[in-house]
Parts: sequence; structure tokens; C-alpha cells
Amino acid sequence: MPEETVGNYRLANLLMTGQNSQVWEVVEASSHRHFAMKLLLPEWAAKSEIRDMLFHEANVGIKMAHPNVIRILEVNKDLKMPYFVMEFFPAGSLKLRLVRKQFDFIREKLPSILKQAATGLAYMNASGFVHRDVKPDNLLVNASGELRIIDFAIAHRIQKDSFFSKLFRRKQKVQGTRSYMSPEQIRGEGLDGRADIYSFGITAYELSAGRVPFRAGSSNDLLVKQITEKPVTPASYNKDLTDDFCNLILKMLSKKRDDRPESFHEVLRTLNHIKIYKSQV
Repeated sequence: MPEETVGNYRLANLLMTGQNSQVWEVVEASSHRHFAMKLLLPEWAAKSEIRDMLFHEANVGIKMAHPNVIRILEVNKDLKMPYFVMEFFPAGSLKLRLVRKQFDFIREKLPSILKQAATGLAYMNASGFVHRDVKPDNLLVNASGELRIIDFAIAHRIQKDSFFSKLFRRKQKVQGTRSYMSPEQIRGEGLDGRADIYSFGITAYELSAGRVPFRAGSSNDLLVKQITEKPVTPASYNKDLTDDFCNLILKMLSKKRDDRPESFHEVLRTLNHIKIYKSQV
């Protein structure tokens, strides 16, 4: 367990414990302002691969300055207790709201949630990064419906495609969450923003239909389905969804990236001109 203070910060409230890290609400001693701190657990602090992931996440986040992307403010590379400090955004994830069956909240806020997430991801992609792990767990939404995208641990620079880059490019390390990974991500190919569009499509499907489009008995079978199986319309699980919205989701879930919307700007244009629910006023 960490000490009561870390650096210039007092640990106030444990927000989350992960496999190798914790996130705390902290209070800066000098200003008394509240922030969030992600720090490695002591047993992982000396492991270079885990440290590198923490610092990579911090370095990507420091480059981001957008109201829908969590802002990372400070990195400390202490050998015994490395951490980074980010804005304090007291809110649960959309995954937590799904688990708690807060379907009325999700339904009420979904048009705004999807537009905010698409806006933040458009900014990330335009800044040269593909998030690679878009899912409800990584979208924080507070009671007012404000959204922040979090977790840049596996975010990656978008690679420009050319004949020579394809010829000499090494296969990417396959990382991500199986239920949300695009076919090209599973195959370890070079990625651009359309990989995030696929994951965003799965997320939109889950939030509107109450389940992800693909389920399987094993991890391998799930990956095969992501690559080969055509999803059924989300209206199969929620009859109140409009054809326009279902068509957008199915387009985002196209197996070939060229068949998806070209960018999140195109996704946003569509979201701004359609209704999600038939009963939506």
C-alpha cells in the first residue's frame, strides 16, 4: 500500500486498483487542488516494460488538450514509485453504468455521449494517434453527461501508408480488448483512425443494444468472429433504434477499413443529422 503522501500530493481516496497500478484522488499540498494520480504498485515499479507503458500513456496524454480527452499534467519517473498526475474527473465509466443497469441514464445521454466521444477521438486521430482500446471502460461520463476519454497505454502513432512503409513495416504487437478490436488490429497490421472507428462502432452497438455484437466460447473464436462474421443489426435487440443509426453502426463495423466512414468527422456529420431512437423527440 502506498504511503500517505507521494511527492507533493496527499493520497485522499482510492478510485481504482488495476493489475499493476492504482488510481487515487490526491490533493496537492501547495495549492489544495484535487487531481487524480496513477501510480504503479511497488512490486511492479522496477519492471521496465510496465514502467514504459505508464510513461508512454503519460507522454501521449500530455500531448492532448481537448475537453473530451483526460488531461495529463505531470510525470514522475521515481524508481520506487513512478506515477503521473491528471485532471480529477469524478465520474464512473460507461461500462460501470452498464453493469449497474443504468439504462435510462445511458438512453437519455447517448446522443451527447457518442458525439463527445467521436469529437475527442477525431482530435486524437488528427493529433497523429490511434487509441487502440476504445470501449465503455475507457469512457468516463459524469452525472451531467460530460465525457472524458482515458487510458492511452497502448495508443500508437498513426502510420502513413506507402509502398516502402508496407514493405519494411514490422508486424504490430497485437494489443487491445478482444470484444472491441478491429480485424486489422487482430492481424497486427499498421493502423489508422478507422481502427478506432470500428471499436467505437462496437461501443455504440453495446450502449444502444445492451450487448456487444459478437460473443464466443473462447478468445480465439471471438477473434475469428471479429474478422469474418457479419454482425446482425442492433435493432434485433432494441426495436426503438432507427434504421439510420443502425446503418451507421453497421458501416463502422465493416470488415474492410475502406468501407467504414473515412474519419470521425464523417461519423460526427452523420450523428448530427440522424436520430438514434424512433421515439426520440
